[in-house]
Amino acid sequence: MKQYKAYLFDFDYTLADSSRGIVKCFRNVLERHGYKGIEDFTIKRTIGKTLEDSFSILTGVTDASVLETYRKEYVKEADQYMTVNTFLFPEVADTLLALKKQGAKIGIISTKYRYRIMELMGQKLPEGILDIVVGGEDVTAHKPSPEGLCLALEKLDVQAEDTLYIGDSIVDAETAQAGHVDFLGVLHGMTSREELEAYPHVEVVADLKALLNH
Repeated sequence: MKQYKAYLFDFDYTLADSSRGIVKCFRNVLERHGYKGIEDFTIKRTIGKTLEDSFSILTGVTDASVLETYRKEYVKEADQYMTVNTFLFPEVADTLLALKKQGAKIGIISTKYRYRIMELMGQKLPEGILDIVVGGEDVTAHKPSPEGLCLALEKLDVQAEDTLYIGDSIVDAETAQAGHVDFLGVLHGMTSREELEAYPHVEVVADLKALLNH
């Protein structure tokens, strides 16, 4: 694998496992509105999508005002339960530090809110590791739109051909493709190797330590 000038990461199931908190928040909102018996696996398969899209998938609701109500309720739940139930994957800190020492720029592109990501990463990583975080509140079109990716490239002043985007889901693969950057798939999440390999990719790897093998 070649060395890149910028490494941009998805967050959920790429850098961190927040599934425990996500499932709890979704379940609290869903059950409040009478949606019972939805399996954890089904909820986890929606991770990486917008909250509105996830609630629509899980409930069948398409009314935008109802979905917005669910989204607001979820955010309130997440304020209480998310950070304490989110954990970085074991190799993340060492990998990001090593990339930084090589002179690379490091960023996160996520549908998750930026303040939530910053809250967790501020607790887990030394200051200055992250050069940019683009969250759901920073874009008008969410992934797989390349808007967040393009915003990061502009702010970091790097070219697409010098950038690697790393993610765990089909949405991430589609985002990289739309932004004309190389994609590395990581198998931390709910998406299979076969699903990720169906898209243009540099590699599909078990964990992020593979980024240092070049």
